[in-house]
Amino acid sequence: MPTKLTTEIINAAIEGFESQKRRIDDQIAELRAMLPGGPVESAAAVEPPKRKRRKMSAAGRKAIAEAQRKRWAASKNAAQPAVQMAAPKAKRRLSAAGRKAIIAATKKRWAAIKAAKEKPITPKKAALKTGKKEAAVKKAAVKAPVKAAKKAVKKTAAKKAQNAMAKAPAQTVAAEAVAQ
Repeated sequence: MPTKLTTEIINAAIEGFESQKRRIDDQIAELRAMLPGGPVESAAAVEPPKRKRRKMSAAGRKAIAEAQRKRWAASKNAAQPAVQMAAPKAKRRLSAAGRKAIIAATKKRWAAIKAAKEKPITPKKAALKTGKKEAAVKKAAVKAPVKAAKKAVKKTAAKKAQNAMAKAPAQTVAAEAVAQ
């Protein structure tokens, strides 16, 4: 069974270990004295002196606390927006009359679109439509003469290449006939 450790037993153990420590320290000191260079004190034997804890006066603590409160107040004021925003404008609402007007205009527009789809196209209108397309092509040509010029150059270059290819086989056949 484990024995209970009483304060007397613990104190006796501490005294025994301290006496052993003193005896070991003495033996270490004797051995160091035997070394060349003389006796050197061990680092374990020398303990640094403990400083007394400095105490702050109540007035000093109060001054520090007040300075800290001022810093916190300044940082909180800087974090808040400087100018309070005015309340946002009320959302605009559509009146009943305005809504009816929009509905009526939309219905009228869709009726016109449906009527336009149902009407057959007359030859006059067809001519007008093609005329509009031709006008659009002419406008594009006027707007971009550089593009039109490049297209024309490409077409002529392509035709020349085709003509050269067509002539080339005939010339090679003629050159072979002359060579024989």
